[in-house]
Amino acid sequence: MTVLLVVGILVFLIVIHELGHFIAAKLFRVRVEEFGVGYPPRAFTFGKIGHTEYTLNWIPFGGFVRLFGDIGEEKHGRGSFVDAHRGVQALILIAGVAANTIIAWTLFAAALHVGVLRPVETPMPNEPVRLIVAHVVPGSPADAAGVKAGDQITSINAQNGEEQIVGLLTPDLVSDFVRSRGGKTMSVSYLRGGEESEVVIRPAHGVIPDEAGRPAAGFALYLVSERSLPWADAAKEAFSATFGAFRTVVHGLWSIVDRILAGQPNLSDVVGPLGLMGVVGDAAQSGAGEVLTLMAFISVNLAIINLIPIPALDGGRLALLGIETLVRRSAPRLALQILNAFGVALIMMLMIAVTYNDIARLLA
Repeated sequence: MTVLLVVGILVFLIVIHELGHFIAAKLFRVRVEEFGVGYPPRAFTFGKIGHTEYTLNWIPFGGFVRLFGDIGEEKHGRGSFVDAHRGVQALILIAGVAANTIIAWTLFAAALHVGVLRPVETPMPNEPVRLIVAHVVPGSPADAAGVKAGDQITSINAQNGEEQIVGLLTPDLVSDFVRSRGGKTMSVSYLRGGEESEVVIRPAHGVIPDEAGRPAAGFALYLVSERSLPWADAAKEAFSATFGAFRTVVHGLWSIVDRILAGQPNLSDVVGPLGLMGVVGDAAQSGAGEVLTLMAFISVNLAIINLIPIPALDGGRLALLGIETLVRRSAPRLALQILNAFGVALIMMLMIAVTYNDIARLLA
């Protein structure tokens, strides 16, 4: 089921990307010869409307739009892509990125309306909440005990069982309890990956530099809830969620590029299709809201990756259009085919490297 879900997510988001190209091409009267779901060989044809065939193909990992007179083809005439104004070509190319951005915002809004884990200050009456570890101070008692960010604290008691926190666990209650346990042990139960564990922690002084005289365990906590937002509020908050996702992805890609430029290439943090199965599986266990959020984040990834100026990607084709505009002439067909082949080869090598990391991570 996880495999089917991953394939379904990738196909949906890539088809949305291609739908952006398709709609823009239709608006600017560029002929679309084929709109395909999946990649050839062709399984069957849904039908043909006007000049456009709608097909289903055997390789189920995306989709494509085939334009009349696409870049690298010597096809001219009415409806030819290469004969269109370069501004129109650029708009058609960037429409795929725009489609991924719009669907990311839509998915974030849907997730917020369905309900996703979000920090809350004060729980509503009878609202189910979770106490989550936000941060662990390196070298602190909590760090030494193995507590990690993301763990869900389920109970905190004095080790002898005589003292415990009664009622709903909140950051303030836990802080007060820990403050009273300087030099005394306490047992902390937490959930991680669906498994419950218990550790013994002895709060100590000097853990927090600004409050050296106060006993502390060394973890920061916050309450989260799957509180559902009304559509209007969800749509508004989805804008900041989409912007935050773009910022996170750009920062992550820049970190990779920075390491490569420093002579220290490292793709260990990059997740490919195999690694995505584990991520999607975890999200599916957390609920529909988490799956929708993950889909939105993947859509943002697709939007940004397609803007990278690599031949065969939209960013590379946009860069080529920019060069052609500056020199006021079209690139030779042979040069375009060589650049496209180079781009495909580079993408394949990156996919092999990422898949290798996914396998190594699974084996580890």
